[in-house]
Amino acid sequence: MLNEALACPEAVAAQLADTARVEALATTLAAGPRHVALTVARGSSDHAASYFASLVMSRIGLPVASLPMSVATLQQAPLRVQGQLALAFSQSGKSPDLVGTMTALREAGALTVAAVNVDGSPLARACEWQLPLLAGPEISVAATKSYIAMLSLSAQLVAFWQRDPELLGALRALPDTLQRAGALDWSAAIDELRDIERMIVIGRGLGLAIAQEAALKLKETSGIQAEAFSSAEVRHGPMELIDRDYPLLVFAPRGPEQAGLIQLAHDMRERGARVLLAAPSDVSEATLPLVPANHAALDPVAAILSFYVMAAGLAAARGRDPDAPRHLNKVTETH
Repeated sequence: MLNEALACPEAVAAQLADTARVEALATTLAAGPRHVALTVARGSSDHAASYFASLVMSRIGLPVASLPMSVATLQQAPLRVQGQLALAFSQSGKSPDLVGTMTALREAGALTVAAVNVDGSPLARACEWQLPLLAGPEISVAATKSYIAMLSLSAQLVAFWQRDPELLGALRALPDTLQRAGALDWSAAIDELRDIERMIVIGRGLGLAIAQEAALKLKETSGIQAEAFSSAEVRHGPMELIDRDYPLLVFAPRGPEQAGLIQLAHDMRERGARVLLAAPSDVSEATLPLVPANHAALDPVAAILSFYVMAAGLAAARGRDPDAPRHLNKVTETH
């Protein structure tokens, strides 16, 4: 897990070396009217889809929804998706429900795209467009470089779709940003979380996708019952859980949501909670450092790499093997 996480800069650099397919798809998307986009994914891939959805909705204004696969496979619903974008994210591209859903969407007239790591996978063959993640072989059960490759590919697609030179320029610098993010010292989080059994991970906006991913990794590599919430949602029902010494990890990268996230961290510390606040160096209350990217939209990509390095160390500190979590396989085939 650790070695694969630290290989993320090379994976993103490989993507950026040839963006012809992404550019061609972006040109196609910009040429026709789109009323909605659908994402299809599970697990870490679904968290990447959450980042894609947030980017598209905030920057392009196109509504994006995560499609429950059983609607297309088990219920065989007559989906009205003619001409609409349907994007699947997957490391292996093997799960039957994923392949079946994209097959049904393509037959219904959707513009189907597979962002997949395994070349020639059933998912890639089922879709009209294939966007290789180029992350290389991923052996660890806990996905790291394939997830970051999905985030990078999402940002590339949106940047070319918008023809945004600022975001495109920042993407070219992303491998270097990731190199620096992987070298940050998050040992304070290992010390804080070594003996805990449950916690909440908080983000908002583009950062919610990495809060969701972090919570999953804490479950599968360290056996911690971690749940992810938006900072807005946590002030509803989940607030009841947070009492003295309750552990929280708050991701507060740059963006319009940052001020509210920092305020929530402050309020929870006043309550007596054990708060780990991940934020850039200009945030005085930060306990975990974040590397700012050359564009705020890419800050979460760097943040999750810093978390991955910590998570590998945390699992080892808890006496677990992060490369082979109990009861889990690398490829999960659901129907």
